[in-house]
Amino acid sequence: MSGTNSADRILAILDVFTEERLEWTPDELMAELGYSRPTLYRYIKSLKETGFLASMPGGFLTLGPRVVEMDYLMQKSDRLVCLGEPYLKQLCDDHPASSLLVRWYGSKLLCVASECSTPNALSSYPRGRPMPLARGAISRAIMAYLPRRQLEPMIAQNLTEFASIGLGSTSDEVMICMKQIRRQGVAIAYGEVTPGVVGIAAPIFSDSNAPIAALCVTIEARETDEKRLERISDQVRAAAANISAELGKYPNQTLEEKPFRRQA
Repeated sequence: MSGTNSADRILAILDVFTEERLEWTPDELMAELGYSRPTLYRYIKSLKETGFLASMPGGFLTLGPRVVEMDYLMQKSDRLVCLGEPYLKQLCDDHPASSLLVRWYGSKLLCVASECSTPNALSSYPRGRPMPLARGAISRAIMAYLPRRQLEPMIAQNLTEFASIGLGSTSDEVMICMKQIRRQGVAIAYGEVTPGVVGIAAPIFSDSNAPIAALCVTIEARETDEKRLERISDQVRAAAANISAELGKYPNQTLEEKPFRRQA
């Protein structure tokens, strides 16, 4: 890691912690990152003192309480969450469903907020858990609006997965599906992430008109029909458009909201 500064090297330590690997020993970190023992222990000491790492029995290290504290602060300050939560609640009031806000983060999809009006949540992706890139309405709602130079490599890398869910066996065929989503303003997926569950998602845009997130409703297929599916699609599309407008609004600027039709 020559040429990188100390901040990059410290962040690399935090970055090795994943859902699949929650704990590391110092020796494992040295082998993974290639740091010398004195350098690693200096960084570990700093991260433990600031609460970003914590010691576990058996000499293991895991993420510390400062991460939880920062997540709490982020929920309070994240405008996407603050603006989107009322729509999540209203959608769940209107339908027996789960509703989610998912942020496009680097090359990941990350759930940042959710609501549920059914006894059991219809999504297995709570806040902070990355979601699959090539499956489900959420991923396609965002991918369909990416620049072509960014979208084409992603399609090529995930072509086998796209083919397995019937979107096409060639990049051109998948691209046709993406263009259809752009025309409709929503993506709909049937049982791709959770069997028996329908997902309806629409993109949320930054003030530079780049897709940065998606709003999604997941509902059991047996609870929906063509009329309800159309109503949910209209609501999700309108809610996502309103959130996008608010995110790009300057102070004291008033924007006309798209009608968000509640269920009668």
